[in-house]
Amino acid sequence: MNNQVMSFMEDGTSARAALTEEMEQFLVFQCDALRVGIRVDCVVEALINQSITPLPMLPGYVCGIINLRGEVVPVISIRLRLGKPAADEQSVIVLNINGMQLGVLVDRVDQMVKLPHSSLLPMPSTNGQKLMCGMSSLPDGGTMLELDAAALLEH
Repeated sequence: MNNQVMSFMEDGTSARAALTEEMEQFLVFQCDALRVGIRVDCVVEALINQSITPLPMLPGYVCGIINLRGEVVPVISIRLRLGKPAADEQSVIVLNINGMQLGVLVDRVDQMVKLPHSSLLPMPSTNGQKLMCGMSSLPDGGTMLELDAAALLEH
């Protein structure tokens, strides 16, 4: 047994890896009773009470567009995209997905969290939800579903 401990200590990278696990940072928001997280590397900003200009002849989940410092950004309702009933959504999270900006209308922005990479679990294969790619327990005891940002651009 001493040899196992000794070999672990001789391998400095293994010791460091055990002490400094890779962390992932998420912006968590509310959608109905769900807590959904999006990786912060694609979040541009969060806006409250942003005026949205509706456009005709678009899918029902597309709310319209916003003017973000001179740039036109389409906005979708995450509630409607998930098949939930419309509600009084208040916040728009602007995302940059593969170079395209997209606004996501959510009930409210909840918190920023850092989670160990090992705590992120894939969605069950029997789950028909195409917009979620993973899940994790939150430090406060709740559960977060991970939003697949690229899937938002698919029809």
